[in-house]
Amino acid sequence: MLDRWPIWLLILGIGAANFLLRYSFLLIFGRGSVPEPVREVLPFIPAAALAAIVAPQVFAEPLAGHLVGPRLLAWLGAMLVAWRTRNMPLTIAGGLALLWVLQAVLPAGPIH
Repeated sequence: MLDRWPIWLLILGIGAANFLLRYSFLLIFGRGSVPEPVREVLPFIPAAALAAIVAPQVFAEPLAGHLVGPRLLAWLGAMLVAWRTRNMPLTIAGGLALLWVLQAVLPAGPIH
């Protein structure tokens, strides 16, 4: 059986690094007010983080030479939901639902 201590040490180390990174923001700005330029960009961070997670998965198929795939179609559907509703949870739910339906209906390979 594999020794599990290295895995637990890795998990604890990553957790500690994550905590310190998040806590550093409080240490820097906890004693005073957050500067106005930082305050102006804070509302855009969740959308930017979500886009950074989703974009490589969506555009990997077209960049690989495949014209259309279920991820790209689901992304287009999610963008339509976002445009019509301006509601992020509904956009995520609609995009995921459309992705699941398209993966079940479309053939396994990409569409050329």
